[in-house]
Amino acid sequence: MAFSNLEKALLLKLGIDVARNPVSRAAVTTAVSMIGRQAVAPTARVGLGLARRNPYAATGLGALAAYEAGLLDPLAEPFEQGVRAVDEAIVQAPARRRKKQRTAFNRAVSEGMKAVKKSTSYGKKGTINNARKAFTAVTKVASKLNKGQKVSPKGPTGIIKKAINRFFPKKKPVRRRGGKVTYTIKGNV
Repeated sequence: MAFSNLEKALLLKLGIDVARNPVSRAAVTTAVSMIGRQAVAPTARVGLGLARRNPYAATGLGALAAYEAGLLDPLAEPFEQGVRAVDEAIVQAPARRRKKQRTAFNRAVSEGMKAVKKSTSYGKKGTINNARKAFTAVTKVASKLNKGQKVSPKGPTGIIKKAINRFFPKKKPVRRRGGKVTYTIKGNV
C-alpha cells in the first residue's frame, strides 16, 4: 500500500525520504519506532523515577510539556471564548427588578396607623402610647372591611374606618334568584 502525501511529509520531517527510496510500510514503522525509542529512552527513565517518587510533580511537568508542545491549544480556545463571554456578561449592568407591589391590605394598615397617630385615640396627637394595641385595632378593622363586614363608625374604629374605607370598595351582596321553594309530599293516608 502506498503512502499518502501527509505520511510522506511526516516521514520526511523525521529524516526518512520515502519518495526517492521506495520502502515497505513495515520497514518504515520499525525505523520510526526505533528512532522514537532512542530519543525517549533516557528521558523516560528519569520521568518514571520522578513519577514514582512524586506523582503530583510528574503530572505538573507532563502538563507543562504538553502545553509547550502545543497539545493544549485546541482545548484552550473554547475556554478563552467562555472566559470572554463571562467577562462580557459581568460588564453589562444587571436588569433591575421591579419592586413588589404592596397589597391593598398593607396600604390600608399604613393609612390606618397614620390616622391613629393624627387622632387622640391612643395618646395625644402625633404619638401612640400603646402601639401594639393600636396596630391590633387597625388590622382588625382592615380585615373586617376586606371581608365586607360592618365596622362601628364611633370611637377609634370609626377613625380607622374613615381612613381606610377607600381601599376596600363595597362589595355588592349576592342576590339569589327565585323565592321560597316549597315541597309537597303526597301519601296514602
